[in-house]
Amino acid sequence: MSMRDTVRDTPIRFDQATVVAGGVAVLDRITLTLAAGATTVLIGPNGAGKSTLLRLAMGLTRPTSGKVTWGGRDDVPPTRRAIMLQRPTMLRRSAAGNVSYALAAAGFARAQRRERTTELIALVGLKDLADRPARRLSGGEQQRLALARALARDPDVLFLDEPTASLDPAATRHIEDLVRTIAARGIKVVMATHDLGEARRLAGDVVLMHRGRIVEHGAAATFFTAPQSGEATQFIAGELLV
Repeated sequence: MSMRDTVRDTPIRFDQATVVAGGVAVLDRITLTLAAGATTVLIGPNGAGKSTLLRLAMGLTRPTSGKVTWGGRDDVPPTRRAIMLQRPTMLRRSAAGNVSYALAAAGFARAQRRERTTELIALVGLKDLADRPARRLSGGEQQRLALARALARDPDVLFLDEPTASLDPAATRHIEDLVRTIAARGIKVVMATHDLGEARRLAGDVVLMHRGRIVEHGAAATFFTAPQSGEATQFIAGELLV
């Protein structure tokens, strides 16, 4: 059994992690544990720091101070983590070609790529569009293809940055169904969203962020029925946080 089979990246722990950019604390002394299990949803107003937290958890951003560890280790290459950014770029290839390229980048041998590409394309419901140029897919189809590319890494943890932003209700439903399927396969999903309804539907636990800090973190059922902070009460009620 390989190290990849035995060593996992969860839990991801933030210990007083701060990210400063342009003299501003984008993340301010974040202490948080992202454990394996149900989907964690990050919510909060624009500029709260959700995207930066995802990038920090992925390893794309380094903390200015404090520490992040993956499975108890630090400076771990992100081979067991994947991220889907809010506006993923489609390569000038077919849908299947985009997935095959991602598999090659993840180190899969050529002999494995065809079967794995077929599996991933089918998983995201694009089997009939496998040969279509990726840039000619609809917005929702491109988001599903981006999910397939992220899954090419066979990750322990999948980070999603507002994956349904600007999608219509049908496309949103497709993505939410995929998130449930992915989570049911044992992949830890950590997702940022601006949609409280989506958070209610998908979250096992909720992290409310505001001005780079964690205001409240708890089980979704408790968070939505008995919020512990004034900010959470306001946000759930649709009021602006200032």
